[in-house]
Amino acid sequence: MKQTTSPSDAEGLDPASLGSGNLEFVEALYERYRSAPESVDPVWRDWFETLPSNGVPRLQPSFTPRSIFDPAGPGRGPTKRADAQALQDKVDQLVRAFRVRGHLLAQLDPLGLPREPQPETEPAFYGLNESHMGLRFSGSTVEGPARLTLAELLTRLRNTYCRSIGVQFMHIDELHVKQWLQERMEGTENRLSLSRDQQLRILTALTDAVLFERFISKKYIGAKRFSLEGAESLIPLLDLAVEKSADQGVEEIVIGMAHRGRLNVLCNITGKSPAQIFREFEDRNPEGQRGRGDVKYHLGHSCDRVTANGNKVHLSLCFNPSHLECVGPVAVGRVRAKQDRFGDIERARGMALVIHGDAAFAGQGVVQETLNLSELVGYRTGGTLHIVVNNQIGFTTGPQQGRSPVYATDVAKMLHSPIFHVNGEDPEAVAQVVNLALDFRRQFRRDVVIDMYCYRRLGHNEGDEPSFTQPLMYAAIKKRKSVRQGYLDSLLKMGEVTRDEADAIFARRQHRLEENLESLKEGDAPEPEFPPGAWGQYRGGPDSETAPAETGVPLKTLATLLEAQTRYPEGFQPHRTIDRLLKERAAMARGEKPLNWAAAELLALATLAAEGAPVRLTGQDTERGTFSHRHAVLYDQKTGEMYRSLQHVATQQAPVEVRNSPLSEQGVLGFEYGYSLDTPNGLVAWEAQFGDFHNVAQPFIDQFLVSAEDKWGRLSGLVLLLPHGFEGMGPEHSSARLERFLALAAEDNIQVAQPTTPAQLFHLLRRQVIRKWRKPLVVMTPKSLLRHPKVISSMDELAGGHFQRVLRDQGGGPVEQVTRVLLCSGKIYYELWDRREQLQRPDVWIVRFEQLYPLADAAILEALEGLPENTEAVWVQEEPENMGSSRYLLARHGERLAGRFPLRVVTRPASASPATGSAKSHKLEQEEILDAAFAK
Repeated sequence: MKQTTSPSDAEGLDPASLGSGNLEFVEALYERYRSAPESVDPVWRDWFETLPSNGVPRLQPSFTPRSIFDPAGPGRGPTKRADAQALQDKVDQLVRAFRVRGHLLAQLDPLGLPREPQPETEPAFYGLNESHMGLRFSGSTVEGPARLTLAELLTRLRNTYCRSIGVQFMHIDELHVKQWLQERMEGTENRLSLSRDQQLRILTALTDAVLFERFISKKYIGAKRFSLEGAESLIPLLDLAVEKSADQGVEEIVIGMAHRGRLNVLCNITGKSPAQIFREFEDRNPEGQRGRGDVKYHLGHSCDRVTANGNKVHLSLCFNPSHLECVGPVAVGRVRAKQDRFGDIERARGMALVIHGDAAFAGQGVVQETLNLSELVGYRTGGTLHIVVNNQIGFTTGPQQGRSPVYATDVAKMLHSPIFHVNGEDPEAVAQVVNLALDFRRQFRRDVVIDMYCYRRLGHNEGDEPSFTQPLMYAAIKKRKSVRQGYLDSLLKMGEVTRDEADAIFARRQHRLEENLESLKEGDAPEPEFPPGAWGQYRGGPDSETAPAETGVPLKTLATLLEAQTRYPEGFQPHRTIDRLLKERAAMARGEKPLNWAAAELLALATLAAEGAPVRLTGQDTERGTFSHRHAVLYDQKTGEMYRSLQHVATQQAPVEVRNSPLSEQGVLGFEYGYSLDTPNGLVAWEAQFGDFHNVAQPFIDQFLVSAEDKWGRLSGLVLLLPHGFEGMGPEHSSARLERFLALAAEDNIQVAQPTTPAQLFHLLRRQVIRKWRKPLVVMTPKSLLRHPKVISSMDELAGGHFQRVLRDQGGGPVEQVTRVLLCSGKIYYELWDRREQLQRPDVWIVRFEQLYPLADAAILEALEGLPENTEAVWVQEEPENMGSSRYLLARHGERLAGRFPLRVVTRPASASPATGSAKSHKLEQEEILDAAFAK
């Protein structure tokens, strides 16, 4: 630090030798200069002349104007140029401009299309010119030497931010994060020094990528493969990412990607045998694939890989349908599940690696939903590596029609993470970006994005003609040599590799493909066998249950677990209404009151956790419950502190997570589906705020939930809790669209249930875990029934019994008096009960279908046992005739239920909208249904 100098000594010194401690002296000297310029020392007079007419002298601790004026460094000579501090300020502004806008000048496009100039990155914008290029400036804000000439500084900045890498990072709020990135990039000028072995590894990976596409195109002419040509750098990128992350302690990598380049990734990254891929092209077993399976470029694979440094890492490439971005949250959910299973609270042992297309990343909202999950406590995984394969086109739509911002990745700026744009034809720049991105992820446990610019050499598929719509782009593409050839030329020029070495690599990798094809000719390649892992004891297939699962729990255990949920820490102050609710639950635990819906549900979760099964329940407002019935999380009214009683029900319990989700359906349901794929031993459930909200996530239901077993042989036990019931709340808050699930039901692929008692819900949720049969479960849950005085169960009903798919009549007359049986599901049962009591009609039975699918005739006949054949059966539902269960039941049973009972339906009239918006109209319609059900 510079020392303060006395005024008598200071006047004879160079201004450059003084610090801010002499400010009082300099100000006095400046006032003397203004009144009598000749009275001050010539050195000071020359310096004051450089100030603006209204200027005030400014001295900083690092103020050294002489070093700026004199290329040789600090000196004593007179200076007549510019204010040194003003010059330094201008240079600092120039530095910032490169950090903020340098990416807009980076040479990212392999096709070499020009970029708009950025005036802020030109010295002239700040009044700097050639005369300043040799002056030395402080480099304290730039990683590197302490002092640099302006020319040296410009070279460093352009190399760092404007070559093959462009970085967006100045949107990050935290200063220490930006400084970390600046140091890592500016200190190396954004270039990774690669060893010869690393260069050969990149060359080999590029060779594999190029050869695979050429081989397939020649052997299977015209076959769709959604080629990676033009983006072959993806293969060395992924190879380096796997190696680097494994060095950082990652043991599990879950990869999600769409179809473009998938076959190449399967072969060259996840270790799928080329022979197996060739077998799929030849499609030798059409009979065995009737009504099942999927196209080859949707399939997944997994393998254990040993890296060059001897680290073992498990790779899983998720199966994915043509809904391009849907696999993103699935992959992330799988990683979270693996981390939870390992007890990896640091979120360090698993990583999601999601590969996107540029058009899809910008165009599909599920991307934003998934990014939004990344920093939420219930969804955090320690950072996903996002890789955008930027073909600069989506099918036939260019960026100018496909997105509003400059970059496809601009949506990712919502996160405080960098976005690395890189030219895919510069493999060593790609290596630098991978290295830096993964270091960032490890350091800050956040998502990070790599946007690799490349092109699509062929059309959308191999039979497509792209020049119909992009003639200029494809004229330029035709002139491009492959990435491998360009990189090889560079290595040859630098003398890093010989032509003989490159040819040997090519021949060796070509021979591998030829061998695999030859082995297929000699005999059919076997289906790949995957180790069962966590799924070893679970099965799918038909519902072959011969006896109900034993789901009862001893009374003492039930009482203990429910009572544990009524306690909270000493000094904790819940809301007085919640305190009263907890006292009611304590009375239920003592057997003084019957159980309501919430108590039975919480007991199902608590008993599973106490038995060692992990529980995860998420959704919109799930902690409290949309209808304020659950209150699984308590809040101190003084401090706001949360208490999660389900995490404290037993000493050796499994984890229980009940969490609110963001206001998202696609991203969250996709995440929970992924979580269920790696949690076969637990209860994983998603709850919609209202049942019909699931329609926003319909692709996940259609493409994953109901069809994954048939297409990919993948099982899931995910539970959907969908509030459903017609109560005058309007079109959007009445129906969970039960008919859609029944339309999708086939081959015992899902379970669809609508329980009407707390005990039934208890046994249904426990059955989902206790049985070894794993299928998704869709539950139509109630709203008004949550507090209905008749919707109660005793502790004994939970201790004994089991879930019953059909509930026989309760309260009707003896069998011989019955003239009609009303069949129903859900809330309307209680309204039919009340109407029967009102009309005194014991001749009418009311039978509840608690599970609508799968439902064998035997279960129906058991509930109707004793009724005379030809007794009239009437299906009664609240939904319009074209919705709900009516058409499904008629299509399945025809005019006679189970072949024995004449069947007709009572419904609202067919309608385009589920329900009226008028509460009074709703009551009128409901009365008409009840009247029709009992009409003689």
